[in-house]
Amino acid sequence: MKNSASSGEYLAFLSVKYEVNPDKFFNALISAEKNQKSKCENLSIECRGGTQDKVIFLILKGSKVVAQFPVLRGFLLEQSSPIKNFMKTDLTRRYLIKKNKRSHSLLIRDLRTGMSHINLRAKVLEISRPRLVFTRFGNCASVAHALIADETGTIKLGLWNEQISSVSNGDTIQIENARTSTFRGERQLSLGRTGTLNYIEDSGCQPKEVHSPREE
Repeated sequence: MKNSASSGEYLAFLSVKYEVNPDKFFNALISAEKNQKSKCENLSIECRGGTQDKVIFLILKGSKVVAQFPVLRGFLLEQSSPIKNFMKTDLTRRYLIKKNKRSHSLLIRDLRTGMSHINLRAKVLEISRPRLVFTRFGNCASVAHALIADETGTIKLGLWNEQISSVSNGDTIQIENARTSTFRGERQLSLGRTGTLNYIEDSGCQPKEVHSPREE
């Protein structure tokens, strides 16, 4: 962080993302600076040293590293928590918009041919054997179809290249910005160039994002 504003913005973002109270978060940082370690709800905070002007903090959720970054000492000397003053910055606002979009997932029964910008969470039931095809760009690509399901029905999802190996039978996935089409009379879901596929891990870790390939 280059200044207290950017420190506050990033700390506010972490406060929102990991649902910790900004006042408690600020006090936990101060405690970690004095005692080397502290806890703040579901986060652990460690002081990893610093310079005359900055303190370096390591933040973990369980055994997972959330972030490691410097905070200006002057920021930590504020009388009351300055983190809450940065709760409406662009970084936090963009995260909340993205989170809100994810929360408005459609159900498979709602899908109609020609729809776009589809967000959907489903379970992978089976994946077809990959086959090689030539794209309109003249490239060779691997393509397969995954049969996915939610509580309302099933649909096939097109998978390309590295997407095929990124999911397995039984996985729960979050699909964003997909579209529907019909092939040989069968409704299908595809990611196109702008869609993403997120594998939701059972451990509660953040999804790993697999972007749609450029070859499609």
